[in-house]
Amino acid sequence: MKVRAFTLVFCFFTLASWGQKTTKTENIVLITLDGLRWQEVFKGADSLMIDDTGMIKNQGSLLEEYWDVDPLKRREMLLPFFWQTLATEGQIYGNRSYGNLVDNWNKMWFSYPGYNEVLSGFADDERINSNSKINNPNTTFLEYLNKMPEFNGKVMAFGSWDVFPFIVNEERSGVPVNAGFDLAEGEDLTEAERVINRIQQEIRGPWGGVRLDPFTHHFAMEAFKKHKPRVMYIAYGETDDWAHGNKYDEYIWSAHQTDAYIQEIWEMIQADPQYKDKTTLIITTDHGRGVTKRTWTSHGASVPEGGEIWIAAIGPDTPARGEMKLKGQWASAQIARTVFQLLGMEYPDEKAGELIEEMLK
Repeated sequence: MKVRAFTLVFCFFTLASWGQKTTKTENIVLITLDGLRWQEVFKGADSLMIDDTGMIKNQGSLLEEYWDVDPLKRREMLLPFFWQTLATEGQIYGNRSYGNLVDNWNKMWFSYPGYNEVLSGFADDERINSNSKINNPNTTFLEYLNKMPEFNGKVMAFGSWDVFPFIVNEERSGVPVNAGFDLAEGEDLTEAERVINRIQQEIRGPWGGVRLDPFTHHFAMEAFKKHKPRVMYIAYGETDDWAHGNKYDEYIWSAHQTDAYIQEIWEMIQADPQYKDKTTLIITTDHGRGVTKRTWTSHGASVPEGGEIWIAAIGPDTPARGEMKLKGQWASAQIARTVFQLLGMEYPDEKAGELIEEMLK
């Protein structure tokens, strides 16, 4: 009886908030790049690593496309969408050189705790302290939205890592999650989905629990066309796995490719009447990583820089302030509440981080 009463109160509250909506955002796309350091985001390829023969396969292979003595040019060479579009039409937080700090609340500084924090709005170091495949006991903003009539059946998630069905708690939330080596399912598969299914089964990549990002991206793009979701979460994973393997060239190439994927998503949004000028795109990472040649492959509580991250956003309610240079402290725990505010609603969990006020007009 108490659960039913809470549900009725929650639905009444959110619907009442929706009736007073003043924001333009009607759709949310959240994207994460696993373990991409803030150093590459704001400074481009690392001068100590870009031509180290112990970290790249072929000496000189990164220099023409990704090296310049000017870090502002280097970062644009690496992430052109970030620095040509987000930096002019959106916001990018986390350049610690300006005292613009973004950190994890959790002190684990690895993936499951990081994703739980992004999606639920708070750290839970007591219960989320490993990457094991256990269903998330916390309710994510994806689940809250999927339980609301106006979003039910219009929330989807795609990830390269096979733990995401548990992080989102697909079983309880009802949010469909295509992750790891999942295939597109159903009787109405598009020709593209059939091709992606076949190729994914033929090209498994170098990792047991993480598929290559092109499969995640193209499954998600087909879902946009076919299902027109209101809320989409896409989690790319290659950057972290290449980094763990000390493959700096692959890490750089993957970051650059993912930037191109994000540009493709944004251009799709701008070309579709359902999404154009009604969609906010938020981009972040789950954790940081070390800064030296010895520690950059790692993260976690033993790596001091493991909780240093970044956040970016672009959309109809977000002022075009570009690279955020004001001093202050932000956290991935603030994303969930900010998503709800962008949609014109209050976040139902008081434990969640506060609103990122600068991200809304």
